[in-house]
Amino acid sequence: MMLTHYLSSLTPPLTSVTIDDESSELQLDTDESYKLSIPESPTSDTPITITSKTQFGFMRALETLSQLVEFDFDAETYSIEGAPIDIEDSPRFPYRGVLVDSSRHFEPIQTLKNVVDSLAYAKLNVLHWHLVDSQSFPFDSNSYPLLGKMGSYSQEERYTPNDVSDLVEYARQRGVRVMVEIDTPGHAASWCEGYPEVCPSTTCTEPLNPSTNATFDLIEGLFKDLTGGEAKAGLFPETLMHLGGDEVNTDCWTNTDAVSDWMDEQGFDEDDTYAYFIARVQSIAHSMGREVIGWEEIWNHFGTSLDPSTIIHQWLPGSKVGPEVTEAGYRLIWSTDGVWYLDGLGVTWKDMYAAEPTEGIAEENFNLVLGGEGCMWGETADTSDIQQTIWPRLAAISERLWSPKNGTQDVEEAEPRFAEFRCHLNRRGIAAAPYDNEEARNAPGGPGGCLDQRRV
Repeated sequence: MMLTHYLSSLTPPLTSVTIDDESSELQLDTDESYKLSIPESPTSDTPITITSKTQFGFMRALETLSQLVEFDFDAETYSIEGAPIDIEDSPRFPYRGVLVDSSRHFEPIQTLKNVVDSLAYAKLNVLHWHLVDSQSFPFDSNSYPLLGKMGSYSQEERYTPNDVSDLVEYARQRGVRVMVEIDTPGHAASWCEGYPEVCPSTTCTEPLNPSTNATFDLIEGLFKDLTGGEAKAGLFPETLMHLGGDEVNTDCWTNTDAVSDWMDEQGFDEDDTYAYFIARVQSIAHSMGREVIGWEEIWNHFGTSLDPSTIIHQWLPGSKVGPEVTEAGYRLIWSTDGVWYLDGLGVTWKDMYAAEPTEGIAEENFNLVLGGEGCMWGETADTSDIQQTIWPRLAAISERLWSPKNGTQDVEEAEPRFAEFRCHLNRRGIAAAPYDNEEARNAPGGPGGCLDQRRV
């Protein structure tokens, strides 16, 4: 962590910084707490003080400080209204993020870096990278090069391993973890372009073919490319790995003779085959030191027969699976569609702010709720409009995930600071749309200052 990059922007005589561990790793259990003390008139004798356990807590403190500082154009100086101020702060949840889908529309690395910058501004710490899907496979696998060469939209619309490592390091220096998702066995038709043997047939391409070891050999090789084959290594040193598992239509299995014959030999029905596939792929990920996340369908199908370390990602509209999952001792990530799905342009920031990840969950199980994320699915967003689709609504999710529950109950009380944060993002180059539009990412309805919203 290059702390000098951040410290150089402060005036050394007016700041005092204490960090217990400047070389801590960025993972789920990283301590992001901090203390920030701002005297009425900072001097070298009474400076602004920041104390934190890790360099990442220090970064959260700097973000708070940056939002308190105002420029006085008349006096041509910076000031902090309300000083003296003492803040002791830490996040409510350890997992706070956004999903970005680079399969439905390719997102250049610079676009993803811009998203990372915006996450850091809102104290979010996870970029969930939905890297591949049925529509395209935009990653160059060293082990299976035809995945990217044949499965991408074009030769230019794919990521090299160097691209990935560059983004992951860029994010780490800003306190953001990059977690990859490789969705299997469904959402994988693009795999067949380069390696048709891993699909049931040329006319029925997904879910992936469970009856051949070629499928699992490919998955193992791909995972080694991504993880380095061991914990906290590879292109994605993040220990969490999302394996999808959602929306699995088993018709291709039962309607393809080679697969259905294999199922009969094994004594498997569709659910048995689905369970076999999920368990085998999870085992591959576990062998490489990864903890597995899966969409909630794997819980709905298999419940407590899943490995106890599995993290369930709640997403189905109206889902109430959280209490059941946590009561059984499993961990949960919350992203319910219709509430925290950012591609739903009619979902307002107030809807997102009012959503509570622990709703219905027993208090003694709150610790099993790791947090949540907004999901920016890519069917109807690309580089031209991804930021204004995400922002400012993601800020409502961010505050819900960072701040204490009793401090995020009043939507009307939150509105002034929500509006100001949107302006703060704009000043920092983030294309956050007007917050009060009937639909997200609509342009302003007329002339006016940043806080002068024109509803459209």
